[in-house]
Amino acid sequence: MTTDLYGGRLARAVRLRADGRAEEARELLLSLRAEFPDDAAVAYQTAWAHDVLDREAEAVPHYRAAIAGDLPETDLRDAMLGLGSTLRALGRDGEAAEVFEQALARFPADRPLRVFRAMLRYNTGDAREAVADLLRLLADTTEDPDIRRYGRALRHYAEDLDRSWLR
Repeated sequence: MTTDLYGGRLARAVRLRADGRAEEARELLLSLRAEFPDDAAVAYQTAWAHDVLDREAEAVPHYRAAIAGDLPETDLRDAMLGLGSTLRALGRDGEAAEVFEQALARFPADRPLRVFRAMLRYNTGDAREAVADLLRLLADTTEDPDIRRYGRALRHYAEDLDRSWLR
């Protein structure tokens, strides 16, 4: 028999956020953070609630605490994506790039991380690499038969967008 360390409060906060009651969730999560300051799961949910409320700057320390803690791999990946995306939204591009590089080193095949890194690359003036990343993702993941027909060409162009492959 397992006991719920949080007395059902963490699950309630997650439900509140999912039900569109993010401010109530945030308040409950902040009280849980005060009670369990080193708990990675609580920190992750607190960061997420802040992000939902467009309180990105307040989300950052909670994301960092979550990542520094002991999260399951899926939550860790999502927390790293959340932190990188939040830092990008705040214009803290250098920090965001570090987070995405660390996340992709740990989760190299993660497609959402690659998409969010492409957005950062676009924001930092590296549109060529951003488009190349997105072309590779499109070629690798599309179910559209018309686009799949051009998969080889898309992969070639992703390697050098300025080169004409039809010379």
